[in-house]
Amino acid sequence: MIILTGYALLMSVAFVVGAFDMSGWEILFWGSVGLVAYAYLGYPMLVGLLSRLVKDPARDTSMANGDWPFVSLVIAAYKEEGVILERIQNALLMDYPADRLEILFGCDGNEDATAELVSTIPDSRIRLFAFPKRRGKPSVLNDCVAAARGEILAFSDANTFWDRDALKKIVRHFGKETVGGVCGQLFLTDPVTGENVDGMYWKYENFLKRCEGRLRALLGFNGAIYAIRRELWEPIPPQTIVDDFLIGMRIYLRNHTLIFDESAVAREESAPSIGAEFHRRARIGAGGFQSLCWLSRLLNPKYGSVALAFWSHKVLRWLCPLFLVAAAFSNIVLAGSPLYAGLLAAQVMFYGLALLGRWMPGRGLPVRIVRLFSLFVGMNTALGVGFWRWASNRQSGAWKRTARSAELKIAGTRSPRISEETPQSAEKLVAARSEH
Repeated sequence: MIILTGYALLMSVAFVVGAFDMSGWEILFWGSVGLVAYAYLGYPMLVGLLSRLVKDPARDTSMANGDWPFVSLVIAAYKEEGVILERIQNALLMDYPADRLEILFGCDGNEDATAELVSTIPDSRIRLFAFPKRRGKPSVLNDCVAAARGEILAFSDANTFWDRDALKKIVRHFGKETVGGVCGQLFLTDPVTGENVDGMYWKYENFLKRCEGRLRALLGFNGAIYAIRRELWEPIPPQTIVDDFLIGMRIYLRNHTLIFDESAVAREESAPSIGAEFHRRARIGAGGFQSLCWLSRLLNPKYGSVALAFWSHKVLRWLCPLFLVAAAFSNIVLAGSPLYAGLLAAQVMFYGLALLGRWMPGRGLPVRIVRLFSLFVGMNTALGVGFWRWASNRQSGAWKRTARSAELKIAGTRSPRISEETPQSAEKLVAARSEH
């Protein structure tokens, strides 16, 4: 299905450019280049223009201060003994009525002291669900939600820290009945300094998310900070790879909208290594291809801006590795022509610079551009690997945990000592992560 979709798109472009009396190889080359250019440049320009023509739905809030609903915050954890106490304190210190909040920790597998540490917190809002056998995050979420009591289900990660007002900023949007889910904004922080390290690409993605949110076409959630109405929850398949995307997109099938509120902020460490980031992107790629099996109905034009965004921002992006290979191969075939020989040389130079960009020092504009080349190639390589893992059924729903920065500094991590001094003040943690 994925390959057929890519072929159909190429043929559609071929129909348009065929009028220019091009050969089949030329059509393949320019069609592939055109689709990649549209996915990364044309679509952002289009969605940016369209978003200026509509009102931002995130500004339309109607929750009265005294009508805050009961919220269940669900946090799935796997081997998080190093951060779990800080995460608990961060959650407990949120500015939300204590009698209208419960925090469910689902510990996937009893492989470290995470569950033991959660059980030491003497607060009635904390509910522990310790699962002795590791089954994967989807199964943990399904079991925790089944036991949750809240009208609103909020979700986060064990290594994510919310600003104190983030939950209220998310929940206020549910005063409008058509809103089915709300996503906050995630800031990435440096593992050492705690400073914001959002790069050019992350800002580019947040720009797209902001524009799509205005068009009521937000594509899923960021798993670090989001919430949905309880009645819209559907158990997710245990083999689900990218749960937050699936949970969010299925809300459109229930005739509700999603809101992106960038003022509701969460922060977490950026990936500590290139390898960890590559693995994360490959997993997202595999999950994207998998999700098409469940969400293909949303590609129907009757879903309007959602279908446009889904095709342009997701499907075309996921197929870009195929287009890049097609562009390179067809360019080699056409290299006998001076024009295409020059274009082939430009491709070789581009990929060569992308390879060098991984180790290039400095911070000037030329260096940043070369690193952007490297990021583009690395991301598409990861998507290609993700497609292979999905097609060969080698990607499971059980997530591979990324090592935290503190663990990378200490060989042989020991369980933290349980004492009053272990968790830092959550307010200080948030403050430290807010410094720019």
